[in-house]
Amino acid sequence: MPTGPDPVTGDHPAAEDAAADRPVAAGRLPLRRRLLPVIALLLLAPWAAECSWGGFAIDDFLPVLIFLGPMYGGAAILIRETARHLGAGWPTIVLLAAAFGVLQAGLVDQSLFNPDYLDDTQYADSWTAAEATLVPGLEFSLRQAFDYVGNHIVLTICAPIVLIESFLGPKRRLRPWLGQPGLAVVGVLYLLGSLLIFSDSSGRKGFLASPLQLAFATVVVLALVAVALLPRWRHPRPRRARRVPHPLWVGLLVVLVRVGADLTPGWAGVAIALGLAAAVGGLIAYWSSGSGWGQRHVLVAGTAGLVTAAAFAYVVPPYSPASPAAALAGDIAVTVITVALIVGAWWRLRASPAGGGWPSP
Repeated sequence: MPTGPDPVTGDHPAAEDAAADRPVAAGRLPLRRRLLPVIALLLLAPWAAECSWGGFAIDDFLPVLIFLGPMYGGAAILIRETARHLGAGWPTIVLLAAAFGVLQAGLVDQSLFNPDYLDDTQYADSWTAAEATLVPGLEFSLRQAFDYVGNHIVLTICAPIVLIESFLGPKRRLRPWLGQPGLAVVGVLYLLGSLLIFSDSSGRKGFLASPLQLAFATVVVLALVAVALLPRWRHPRPRRARRVPHPLWVGLLVVLVRVGADLTPGWAGVAIALGLAAAVGGLIAYWSSGSGWGQRHVLVAGTAGLVTAAAFAYVVPPYSPASPAAALAGDIAVTVITVALIVGAWWRLRASPAGGGWPSP
């Protein structure tokens, strides 16, 4: 017998959508099971954001989860819940993730505008290349903006959400996990985590962006949020009878964006990176409107960037110097965790054919 919304998780009955673009009904679950995906996302987001590409040695993984979990994990939960409560899909999630990326890099840690932000790390020389794409007047590197915001979209927000949702059954995948009280708790957690990072003068090195820079970042964030909340994203169109490629081809295209973005420095490199990202994003949007598009495609598209980051972890240094053994152990741990998560999610989808959306032969 259907019941009303749960005050903590927001579970509520809903009609099943033929295109699987809206939350569907499910029976009331024990609190532990309802909160498990929330906790998993809270921990996975900071790990994916800072550890999955080799930014920290293995002994720093736990501190990253503790200190950055409220900010990164809180943002991932709030973005995911906002989209699912609205009945919106991935366009809303991606746009909100971009807004978070600008908010984080432009207003919280202000790494987007601070030329000395990485001076105490092994990436201190990165500013030399970044200067080649400085935006006059605003004094930020468009190359760094693409990298910072892009990594937040792909690693901090989208990959963790895709993984956690793929582990869930089709009846829980697209439905909200939290109600208003739960969202309020996560919101406070996110704000406290962000204030902790902002108040850490050793991280910002005493830097404060100019009023013009802060105003620019604020306007971009608000514009992205406004577009993300447009009503059009809440009304999915009927799927068209269109063949879509194998999920692995979709993943290879996402990898192409990551590899192609580093082909050449300067403005030409930025133009190539933006062009590739726009082209691949358009292709994925086109394919996703086909009837053969399913959660396996979403899983591969959403985690291809994570796989690429894990592969590059072996050739990039961590922020702080670490012993070769600790650095290698961290890289191996990244590989093991990444493979375990993706294989586990893929197996979970294969075990639940109704939730995988695999094209009919």
